[in-house]
Amino acid sequence: MTSYIDKINLYIKSLDNDTLIGLQSIASIKTYKKGELLLRQNEVCTKSYLIISGTARKYYLNDGKEITTELFFENDLAVSFDSYTLQQPSREFIEALTAISVSVTKYQTFEDAKKKYPKLITLDLMLAEYYAMWVEKRLFEFHTMTATQRYLHILNKSPHIIQTISLTIIASYLGVSLETLSRIRAKI
Repeated sequence: MTSYIDKINLYIKSLDNDTLIGLQSIASIKTYKKGELLLRQNEVCTKSYLIISGTARKYYLNDGKEITTELFFENDLAVSFDSYTLQQPSREFIEALTAISVSVTKYQTFEDAKKKYPKLITLDLMLAEYYAMWVEKRLFEFHTMTATQRYLHILNKSPHIIQTISLTIIASYLGVSLETLSRIRAKI
């Protein structure tokens, strides 16, 4: 997956000056405090948030219980994908887990920019492809790995998650109870 991110970054660096300036002109920098919501359930996701610094998560409520589906770190793009793409109400929340700084781009502004700068269509497609690969990988891990294996995978590949995210959110992200996560951690 890192190689595809490298491919996206190379593509961005290869954009002509006008397209780069156009892309920069449609984004604005915003900060959020820990606990602030970037998106609420039932709102339409009309903006994408490129994380400059800090950590955020995407979650939904199931019988009043928060289920974390994604964690966002530096250089991640935080959106409710179906809400953003279809411009329909979101089933999810996006929450700042720490103070964060983000580059915000409005959906309609980006759509207009793609008409003026056609190379942004390719960038948009590459980002959608990357997201589809990430979702496929996550589903594969959920269906082929035990909770312990998923935890060890995160511990080995992304130790910053364990170091910066609460155990309650990590347990939810792994699809286990906090008690199960505590037992997994005790055995390691």
